[in-house]
Amino acid sequence: MHTPDAPSGDGLVLTHGAGSNCGAPLLVAVAEAFCAAGVAVLRCDLAFRQARPHGPPFPAMAAQDRAGLARAVRAMRGRVSGKVFLGGHSYGGRQSSMLAAEEPDLAAGLLLLSYPLHPPRRLADLRTAHFGRLSTPALFVHGTRDPFGSVDEMRSAVALIAAPHEIVVVEGAGHDLGGKGSAARVAGMVVEAFLRAGEGWGTGLKRVP
Repeated sequence: MHTPDAPSGDGLVLTHGAGSNCGAPLLVAVAEAFCAAGVAVLRCDLAFRQARPHGPPFPAMAAQDRAGLARAVRAMRGRVSGKVFLGGHSYGGRQSSMLAAEEPDLAAGLLLLSYPLHPPRRLADLRTAHFGRLSTPALFVHGTRDPFGSVDEMRSAVALIAAPHEIVVVEGAGHDLGGKGSAARVAGMVVEAFLRAGEGWGTGLKRVP
């Protein structure tokens, strides 16, 4: 839990990708940057990672992963007075977006870092079946060298989403959005983009004066 010194009243639940956990450098950097902007942030492990410390997700546990995220969002609501947002990296972002499609009123907005549009080199296996049901505003952050989907592929895919949405492009970054060395720089970019996008959507985070 990251608790800001000057809270805006808003909160963010943030989770990890398939091969990681909530201690991933990118998540820590993003959480710290949001916290500095006044947002309370909860970094959490998905159910599959709680079940075992290493290894990929259990396909049979995907529903449990989403249920855990829903509990985390509701717990965050008990800690902040404003809006609660939801997001994650890769698999975590995918499960967050699927949860938002299932429960449209759960989160005020989505932050999707390196959305895994398809497995590498399997361009036809798109993970977009729920996009048409998304009514939650979403910000996608995507690297130009991500093997899980090109920027052009992402732009075509997000056209399925009726809710307000935007893609932020990180030049030269792969699926890890630049790795540990670039985490702080990317995190600052993400926070500013999320604040700016939310202002345009009318559903965004409060800016701390």
